[in-house]
Amino acid sequence: MTHQFPALSTEQKKELSTIAQRIVATGKGILAADESTGTMAKRFQKIKVENTEDNRRSFRDILFSVDNSVSEYIGGVIFFHETLYQKSHQGVLFPKVIKDKGIVVGIKVDKGTAGLAGTDGETTTQGLDGLSERCAQYKKDGCDFAKWRCVLKISDSCPSDLAIAENANVLARYASICQQNGLVPIVEPEILPDGDHDLQRCQYATEKVLAAVYKALSDHHVYLEGTLLKPNMVTAGHSCTKKYTPQEVAMATVTALRRTVPAAVPGICFLSGGQSEEEASLNLNAMNQLPLHRPWKLSFSYGRALQASALAAWKGQAANKKAAQDAFCNFSKLLNDITNSLASKGEYKPSGQADQTSTQSLFTASYVY
Repeated sequence: MTHQFPALSTEQKKELSTIAQRIVATGKGILAADESTGTMAKRFQKIKVENTEDNRRSFRDILFSVDNSVSEYIGGVIFFHETLYQKSHQGVLFPKVIKDKGIVVGIKVDKGTAGLAGTDGETTTQGLDGLSERCAQYKKDGCDFAKWRCVLKISDSCPSDLAIAENANVLARYASICQQNGLVPIVEPEILPDGDHDLQRCQYATEKVLAAVYKALSDHHVYLEGTLLKPNMVTAGHSCTKKYTPQEVAMATVTALRRTVPAAVPGICFLSGGQSEEEASLNLNAMNQLPLHRPWKLSFSYGRALQASALAAWKGQAANKKAAQDAFCNFSKLLNDITNSLASKGEYKPSGQADQTSTQSLFTASYVY
């Protein structure tokens, strides 16, 4: 058997584990505010706001300058490179604004997807070149965790064995590099909701992908206690004619996770995957109500679902700042109640007064972040 040389010191492991535990402390989740400039253009277009650096900074400032009580609901914020070096209206760097609230700062480090030749439009993710140097700089600049997104899809021929193996290996290499530089890696193998596949097909694909990812993480000597997983929920394809209940989605998702994700992983923070705020809430709540043993915290890492109502309330107008902040905080608190549902008896139910924004699907075909 090949001997494993020590990859991390005891002190490094302790730091990574502590950071990961802070992010997914009971009731807390992650705000994914790492959308690229191009993605922000699409968001702003919907509310008829020009995609300028100042407008992007202004919207981030709305999210980041909310009352300090938001730290009860949000354990970490993922930044985009541009945002990491922007300042609030008071002239304070955004990472300091977030850290002063007791929230952990993270950074998106991948460079987007690239096609895999000989496949049916499948991709891998770029950005390993120079990653160690970038991680070291981000650590100096206040970051304590990182995110890297790999994308897979479901069709008659996908996900292929090549795409699964390649993306699993890339995620493992990224995770290893992050840990060497003191950053907790969020491992994100997203299976897109595009297609007409049913729930069982998505569960099967999710299990195959996650099994490969954790085999690769083991092969690369990644310290699992110092990682977090950001997976898709197991849902039917967006074009599937059969509709499934939150309880069915929850059972399929948690079953897939129990079969593939080691208990050493501190937390699983689901991506919203284009679900409406209401859908994302109901499905997460149903998971936390399941009478199945779950050795990891089940929480959220939402971007679109956390920001949609705030963006709609803001409309690019400074006068709407308070309304936008209230919308963001209200949904964050709701998610806190859901993820802490064992203590609160998991009694979340839609109020029946949900506005149009909270129930509107946020699905985008072949979503690029």
